[in-house]
Amino acid sequence: MKIAVLGSGNGGLAMAFEWSRAGHEVVLFDFDEFAGNIAAVAQRGGITSDGEMTGFAPVAYSGHDIAQAMSGADLVFAVGPAYSTAPFAQACRPHVRPGQIFVVCPGSCAGAIVFRQTLGVDDDSVVVAETSTLPYAVRVTGEAHLTVYNRLKGGYYVAAIPASATSEVYELLHTVHEGIAPAESIWQTTLQNSNPIIHPAVSLCNAGLIERTGGDFLFYEEGVTEAVGRLIKAVDLERVRIAEALGVTVLRDPVLGIAQGYQVIDDYGIGYSQAPGFQGIRAQGQLDHRYFNEDAGYGLVFMTDLARQVGVRTPVMESLLTLSAVVTGRDYAQEAARTMAGLGLAGRSVAELRELA
Repeated sequence: MKIAVLGSGNGGLAMAFEWSRAGHEVVLFDFDEFAGNIAAVAQRGGITSDGEMTGFAPVAYSGHDIAQAMSGADLVFAVGPAYSTAPFAQACRPHVRPGQIFVVCPGSCAGAIVFRQTLGVDDDSVVVAETSTLPYAVRVTGEAHLTVYNRLKGGYYVAAIPASATSEVYELLHTVHEGIAPAESIWQTTLQNSNPIIHPAVSLCNAGLIERTGGDFLFYEEGVTEAVGRLIKAVDLERVRIAEALGVTVLRDPVLGIAQGYQVIDDYGIGYSQAPGFQGIRAQGQLDHRYFNEDAGYGLVFMTDLARQVGVRTPVMESLLTLSAVVTGRDYAQEAARTMAGLGLAGRSVAELRELA
């Protein structure tokens, strides 16, 4: 099978590595402004990895020609932050053919809806799915070289539009990602996204340290204390209440972390700071980073907007969003990068939202 991976960051390279190692023809695409990893993979003819995935995996094409990447591709992964979802879909739009399957990985809060709308698909001729998270804790640590700190053992979900196609996508992804499970709906994949729950909270509480050291500390091991854990817990429980209002199952984050292989303790403090899967992961070098720009600017903006529509109060999420905007100097609520109105879902009742997904 030909697999096209869109995105050459940490997750994109890991996805390309694993599907190639599974015996598939893999091609890698990214936009011109992201040339470094693309050029390194092209020069070496593939990707090497250490950690929980090891060895060398060939990549048949690594470049900036979306037509070449899409030609003959049966499965297309769009792997990147939330702000890459629509640009990737727009690039794919002229090259879509019936029968293709697109997977937004991770969905980062309704990414499948965004991708499908931007792709211009209004029927079931192609399937667009999303995952709840990236299946790796991974960093690019050299030229076309990865270090995989954790390859998820479970707690990783996929849902498709149309919902009837979820089982088909699950069966396909399960051949490589054995820990994946079919989700009840895209509301489950959307709300099981842990990044908006963890990253803004830890980053906000360590804002001074990030600025003073340029991120020269361990994000989880040193950045999460009992007090930081209490903030994560408060945000997490609000997320669970949103899911309950929509009638979907969402695991509390430490429980999810245990299933994924990150954590061993159901605790919001030491559960993170002593988590085997988080060991060695360093903090971001500056506040202008996806931990705020994506996880607050898209994730918390979307979750608080969804909460208001389904009648759930989220005072801690809203406070965290406000303070994230203050410390970064960006008005994320005003930017409204991902909202119910932007998805064309404003004003729909809980029953209508359940039917949609």
